Amino acid sequence: MAPITVLIADDIAATREDIKRLLYFEEDIEVVGEASDGEEAVILASELKPDVVLMDVNMPRVDGIEATERISVNVPQCAIIIISIQGEQEYLRKAMAAGARDYLVKPFSSKDLANAIYRVSESQRKRNIFLSPSLSAVSTLTTPVKKGKIISFFCTKGGVGKTTLACNMAVALAQDYKKKVALIDLDLTSGDVTVMLNLNPKNTIADMVQEQETLDTQLVESFLVQHLSGLRVLPAPLSPEHAELVKAEHVEQLLKILKDNYEYIIIDTAPVYTDINLNVLEASDRILLTLNQELTTLKHVKKAQEILKALNYDGKIRTVLSQQSSEGLKIKEIEKNLGITLTSIIPEDFKTVKNAINKGVPFVMSQQHTKVAQSIGKLIESLDITKAEEAAGEPKRSFITRMFSL
Repeated sequence: MAPITVLIADDIAATREDIKRLLYFEEDIEVVGEASDGEEAVILASELKPDVVLMDVNMPRVDGIEATERISVNVPQCAIIIISIQGEQEYLRKAMAAGARDYLVKPFSSKDLANAIYRVSESQRKRNIFLSPSLSAVSTLTTPVKKGKIISFFCTKGGVGKTTLACNMAVALAQDYKKKVALIDLDLTSGDVTVMLNLNPKNTIADMVQEQETLDTQLVESFLVQHLSGLRVLPAPLSPEHAELVKAEHVEQLLKILKDNYEYIIIDTAPVYTDINLNVLEASDRILLTLNQELTTLKHVKKAQEILKALNYDGKIRTVLSQQSSEGLKIKEIEKNLGITLTSIIPEDFKTVKNAINKGVPFVMSQQHTKVAQSIGKLIESLDITKAEEAAGEPKRSFITRMFSL
């Protein structure tokens, strides 16, 4: 395989030499050119067509941001990594808006630099394949399945076991029920799905939305990570600052694509009311309000009930008690306060759950005979998700209109 070709653009010669030294032992990376200002970087990128450009921000004649924008337009097959001493959010936003694929803050290690180059190069390679005209008429997809069901785990209080339940349910559906399942981590600033599943992805949902303005099935499929259970996973961003790259319209496109190609879409949401979460909840067939036996959690869930009812989502809400034990609020107290009957109760099993998390192997795979693992199957059955969701009696209003009605 040909090495990844790199163009270094930095106005300080010593810095360019330092970067070359950092990459010296990387056999799969070859530095093919150097530029001392932004104008020269644009010219050399057009001539050399490198796989990756390492672009400094502050350079004479044309700065790195403008040079990035020009190269992104003129040499779209080239991926750009911004390198700068500036780590502020404003610089990151400008760089990403100009077309940069990654952002490294000086000083960085040889490992950080090489990993960034490998990551953006692989991402760009996929993008180039999808943009190739020769593939436009070729379908590499499997036969579409009927419209999938979206199941979202939600709670505005952290620490209730929401992510644990989402991962184990998704794995159980894929492994035990032999369903085609996608798990989406939409806790964009602090998602833990990949940790729970022992995955080490190179690309995330943040990388995906930067690939092209309108998402399509081929692009989405290329970013879904395969889990050994058969489950496909779309990870949350690796860095919190990348969360803002993902917009509500991206998630709306994503869900439409997944519903056309997967039987079940499991979503681990962030514990907040954002445009993204409200769109997800509106699209969901089931909303699993997750709680434990703490009084503070009960307060959060009761408020969530009120808001979701005002949005006309109460017909698809199911309430799940996680980590049930002899301590804390009693089940009858919880049901009385919420005015509901709990849909499912997941027993506390601290040892099993902790071991599963630390090993990155869901307990429905490693400890199938435990009560906590068997309760996931009961949860799936209790949701009655094999039946079509009945349409609401009154016409749908946009979520914005409904939020104002609160």
